[in-house]
Amino acid sequence: MNFAARTNYICMTVALGGLLFGFDTAVISGAIGLIKAQFSLGTVQEGWLVSSGLAGCIIGVLVTGVLSDRIGRKRTVLLAAGMFLLSAIGCAFAADVDWLIAARIVGGVGVGMASVISPMLIAEFAPADSRGRMIAYYQLAITVGILLAYLSNALFLSLGAGGFSNEIWRPMFLVMAAPSLLFLLLLFKVPESPRWLISIREHVKARAVLGTIRPERVADKELADMEEAARKASAKKISLLEGPLRLPLLIGIVLAVFQQFSGINAIIYYGPSIFEAAGIGGSNALIFQVIVGAINVLFTIVALLWSDKYGRKFLLITGLSGIIFSLVFCGVLFYTGKTHGLLLLVLMLMFIACFAFSLGPVTWIIINEIFPTAIRVKAVSICTLALWIAVWMVGQFFPWMLEKAGAAVTFWIFAGCSIVNFFFSWRVVKETKGKTLEEMETVFIAPH
Repeated sequence: MNFAARTNYICMTVALGGLLFGFDTAVISGAIGLIKAQFSLGTVQEGWLVSSGLAGCIIGVLVTGVLSDRIGRKRTVLLAAGMFLLSAIGCAFAADVDWLIAARIVGGVGVGMASVISPMLIAEFAPADSRGRMIAYYQLAITVGILLAYLSNALFLSLGAGGFSNEIWRPMFLVMAAPSLLFLLLLFKVPESPRWLISIREHVKARAVLGTIRPERVADKELADMEEAARKASAKKISLLEGPLRLPLLIGIVLAVFQQFSGINAIIYYGPSIFEAAGIGGSNALIFQVIVGAINVLFTIVALLWSDKYGRKFLLITGLSGIIFSLVFCGVLFYTGKTHGLLLLVLMLMFIACFAFSLGPVTWIIINEIFPTAIRVKAVSICTLALWIAVWMVGQFFPWMLEKAGAAVTFWIFAGCSIVNFFFSWRVVKETKGKTLEEMETVFIAPH
């Protein structure tokens, strides 16, 4: 296996954490109605069953920083994989709702851990000239996981539950055990991050790992750069509250929060009724889910191909322009009552496509590039926590906004948030294309 193939193997394997992330968060959409009917869930129990995964996410994000620095990146991602496997089996064989919720929380912890550690580990292994593409593997894997969950749910609904009698929701969850087990097995061939090994003064092991993924001269230079960065970090302990780190932390948090304030999750939630209003698919929400899932996958590939060629800022600005346009005119259609034609459908799909090649992958790329190694996992954890809090906020307040302000105003609020993100990305976000993680420190940390 040559150097490029070895690096690709590592990054694609670690990106499977994104596939499990996507599958775990999407599978509940097809199962919740069946579970609610079987266990006669009240509104509170139903809400807790759905949001328990998010509670687990927040726990996972909070513990990942400490775990990753203490036991290493590889053991942390292995632990996340184990959580996914336990959750799949636990959900499938849950005897009651309490056990099901507990298993959902375990899966949520895995999602939270994977959302921090997987893209960060990819960033630490990827060469500078293809790092954007390789981190985008993670977002692509998320979209593939979501699409697989939709297709898997549809398959079980059409074929029946097999050995699970009428409890079709059980195999829906059990399916996740297969990629979880594959993820665990493939991870054993993934080495530890050389940057973490340097941080614990295992220089010989770090050089050995670099020797398997880089040509000798490149490996020696990268090792020297890592050692120099580690010396600077140990000479002066870096704090997240220091002046030079405030800008990258601000960028990371704002991009994470405004990724969700674009309304992506709310629009996917509201999308089936928009399809129905446009006269396509009738009451079958599955058609919308599969189409959205397919567009998500296809346009994430655009980010894969373009993030290192044209740069992160280009994708952000271009994608946000399309997002703003589609949100504003969706609002206009709702305001004027012209929601029964194909135009609304086209605008919705345009929004999904623009999100898929910009805010979706580029947010993860930038967050995992802009922090020094010494505090990277802590900083990425803070940004990821901000993202999950934003997910919760949109989930909580979107139905209220829809009821009180109406669809038109709700779309315009999301458009306003995206306009703020557009100008922030244009004026504040710095281009990170083509720089090593050590060179990145000079963009933000070095005095000007």
